[in-house]
Amino acid sequence: MLLWQGISEPPSFKPHHLPLASNYPKTQVQTGMAVPRVNKKLLQELESMGFPTARATRALHYSGNASLEAGIDWIIDHENDPDIDQMPLVPVDIDIESPEPFHITEAMKIKAQELRDQTRKKRKEEEKKLEQQMEREREKERIRSGKEVVQAKQILEDNERKRNIASPNSEKEEEKRARERIRWKLEQDKLERRVKLGLPPGHTASAKLSIPVRGQIQKSLPVRSVAKSEHMRECLRYLRRNHKDDDARVRRAFQTLMTYVGNVAKNPDQEKFRKIRLSNPSFLDRVGSLIGGIEFLELCGFERTEAGEFLYLPRDKVDMATLYSAASELKSALTNPFFGLL
Repeated sequence: MLLWQGISEPPSFKPHHLPLASNYPKTQVQTGMAVPRVNKKLLQELESMGFPTARATRALHYSGNASLEAGIDWIIDHENDPDIDQMPLVPVDIDIESPEPFHITEAMKIKAQELRDQTRKKRKEEEKKLEQQMEREREKERIRSGKEVVQAKQILEDNERKRNIASPNSEKEEEKRARERIRWKLEQDKLERRVKLGLPPGHTASAKLSIPVRGQIQKSLPVRSVAKSEHMRECLRYLRRNHKDDDARVRRAFQTLMTYVGNVAKNPDQEKFRKIRLSNPSFLDRVGSLIGGIEFLELCGFERTEAGEFLYLPRDKVDMATLYSAASELKSALTNPFFGLL
């Protein structure tokens, strides 16, 4: 039996009487963490006031998108939060309808400006602290370098004192031997000319000169330990002997080596002074093409790179004592006119 029996006609079922699917609550499915949806208009307002997007999004999200003023208040209350500039993440998206337009008041602008000023002030303070810390580190490095220089000078002075004690008259003896050798050569030339002219040899001073051989000279000197400075001195002597016919070139080589050593000693932290290109035309002309030039730099600590393109002195292998010793040997070679003649 029909329920509407007795009614003139059954009620008509119209589609708009049925509930629409859009009226049912939406089923939200968590698919992972995502950035929450906030009021775009309020977000644009905060961004126009100078706040980063992440900070503005976080403020609107945690203030419930209530209003622009609520967002600014939240930022002021949480300005010291470590994650204030991190984009917030939520497990589901939230559909938020934009409320009615909200007008920015003068008080809000003042608060926003104060907050920006505080942020800039805080950033400047942090930069100042960082600069002060860096300056302290640089001062420590300068003190450390100064101590190294003082220690190197002390070592050089000690070595020089020991060398003077071991052989106080070594330079004078070398000068004397050079003069005797020159006199001996002059007497030999006189003797050869007399023989060519058919004259008797006569009495020459050569009979009175006794030129000791190198082995005898070495035996007459005190026995000293074979130090690096002696290897340097021998290297410079070898260079002088192999190019004895070109004094100007030898002197230029010594001066160039002095420049290389002095630059590294004065600026040990600058790599450009600790790196020499072997193919550099100026280097080849002044030092590289002379026998003994590169060897002297290697005694100072320079090393050939794997590709053989450079001579390189690593910073951790810079030895101030060695550099000062090298400079001392070069100075002696430049000032002593009889250096390396024997």
